[in-house]
Amino acid sequence: MIDIGVNLTHPSLIDKLDENIHQWQSAGISQIIAIASDLEESAQLIEIANKNLSIKHTLGCHPHHADHWNHHSITTLRQLFNQSPHVVAIGETGLDFNRNYSSPENQIRAFDDQIQVSKSLKCPLYLHERDAQKVMIDILKNHFDDEVNGVLHCFTANKECLKSYLDLGLHIGITGWICDERRGQDLQDAIKYIPKDKLLLETDAPYLLPRSLRPRPKKNHPKHLPHIAKEAAFYADISEGDLIEITRNNTKRLFSMN
Repeated sequence: MIDIGVNLTHPSLIDKLDENIHQWQSAGISQIIAIASDLEESAQLIEIANKNLSIKHTLGCHPHHADHWNHHSITTLRQLFNQSPHVVAIGETGLDFNRNYSSPENQIRAFDDQIQVSKSLKCPLYLHERDAQKVMIDILKNHFDDEVNGVLHCFTANKECLKSYLDLGLHIGITGWICDERRGQDLQDAIKYIPKDKLLLETDAPYLLPRSLRPRPKKNHPKHLPHIAKEAAFYADISEGDLIEITRNNTKRLFSMN
């Protein structure tokens, strides 16, 4: 299995990295994609991935950090890309109007720039969206005549929202949100409408700990991906084995992973 979304620099994961790698590999997770939230973290992930060949990573700036994006950032992002043979996507980028840790204007500016980099480098987009669906879709439509090459990370919404992103050609990342009996009902219904060739799996560790996991640990971990796969397969109405094979193949194809 491949976990397409891990916040690897969180202390719960990075402080005992060798031990954590052993744990998730023992659980059947052969590779992970570590998500970058800013350019400093992007540089850190390059160093980590160079020492651990089972770790791939993204490069980019999360909308929460868009206030720090400036006219030098595009150059820095391109330089980082040229330094890493293990980068598989540009992001985590997108829009988050829920908390607006960065201004909407700066989020849009950083998003536009990263889309341009993604297109010029022919590298998939790793997308984040919260309370910004219409604006985000309009921006993507302005940049792409054909399908958007990328994934909408951590999808949690309903099937109507899902259709809007599938119409753009995006892949869809499913997390442990699908294990939440309180908030996950829309996703539990929507997953049936995701084409099998667009479905990906992720933990978003150490966040989004699956509520149905027992015994319940304090933090999420890539080793819990099989639990997410089991519940996702149930709601998608396919076998667990088929889901694992499908999502693994989808991940390798989208991110050009060996």
